Amino acid sequence: MEIIKTLEGTEATLKVIGRLDTLTSVDLEKEITEVVPQIDSLVFDFEELEYISSAGFRVLLATRNKSGKTLKIKILHLTEEVESLFEVTGFCDIFTIE
Repeated sequence: MEIIKTLEGTEATLKVIGRLDTLTSVDLEKEITEVVPQIDSLVFDFEELEYISSAGFRVLLATRNKSGKTLKIKILHLTEEVESLFEVTGFCDIFTIE
């Protein structure tokens, strides 16, 4: 998995490429932890995300729960395969997806 981080003012975009699973979710969590104190908006670009496991979903949910309402989180560009996983797990109802 590769993560490309872009900071623009108080918004960070994390573009995740590859598979977000048990082995790689730790890397995403580290990037989130580093960037969150500096921002008020976090965008996940999943255009090139091939797969997300329950470990990846846990990282997203933990980020949302830890930040409360102080951090705006948005998810962009879900592929059909990943979008179906978001729908099955109910995460489509939890996050803003565009």
